[in-house]
Amino acid sequence: MTTSPELPGIPTAGVPAPARTTAYGDDPAQVYDVRLPTGEPRGATVVVVHGGFWRAAFDRHHAAPQAQAFADRGYHVAVLEYRRVSMPGGGWPGTVDDVLAAVAAVRDDADLPEPTVLVGHSAGGHLVALAASRTSAWGLRGAVSLAGCVDLRRGVELGMGDGAVHDLLGAEPAQDPADPLAAADPSMTVPVVPVVLVHGDADDVVPLEVSRSYLARVDAADGSHAPVRLVVVPGADHGAVVDPAHPAFAVVADEVAALLA
Repeated sequence: MTTSPELPGIPTAGVPAPARTTAYGDDPAQVYDVRLPTGEPRGATVVVVHGGFWRAAFDRHHAAPQAQAFADRGYHVAVLEYRRVSMPGGGWPGTVDDVLAAVAAVRDDADLPEPTVLVGHSAGGHLVALAASRTSAWGLRGAVSLAGCVDLRRGVELGMGDGAVHDLLGAEPAQDPADPLAAADPSMTVPVVPVVLVHGDADDVVPLEVSRSYLARVDAADGSHAPVRLVVVPGADHGAVVDPAHPAFAVVADEVAALLA
């Protein structure tokens, strides 16, 4: 059985190949895979952003099972690849810039229907939460962070990712909103489109406290922002929320459907 190196319980063997792979930039990592709905099309697109603590060892292929599960539910799906830490141009800000450019390319893709929602797991949750804070997100239905690294400061305090945040930023996370690195931390921004945080309470890779802290910081921020909601999945670990065979994935699918309704 072939499994994901990051999520060893989720088989990737037997998942159909994507319908196409499209470049949004000149680097080989600047591509997205398109999966087409297998049933009655819903006329909506799910953009999947994979995790892996932003590291080059983990690519979009381990997101194939969850991406196909969305396609099987009638969605068009775009699975983004991006330059990661230790790759030329990867890390801050290149990794985030790639995701923003890829989202823009997907929204311009004539074969991928609106409305559109972003779904990101782990480091991908960080990336979709950041994307949701940019004015370029206007018109998206929202972002769903799955066990996301959405508060870098709190994550570092909890030992999240064994130095992954420092590797991404090349420094410690910002403490002051005036620090340029504040723009890299979703918890120091506010979303302009709805954000749903889905997180298992048995996650020992990215603890639930990271999502709780993001929610608290956003709610305490000055000014208005789009709605943010936390959905806690009892008993779910880090991989459960992206495992189509786990009950936690049904929770995720329901949240995506609600945003796209």
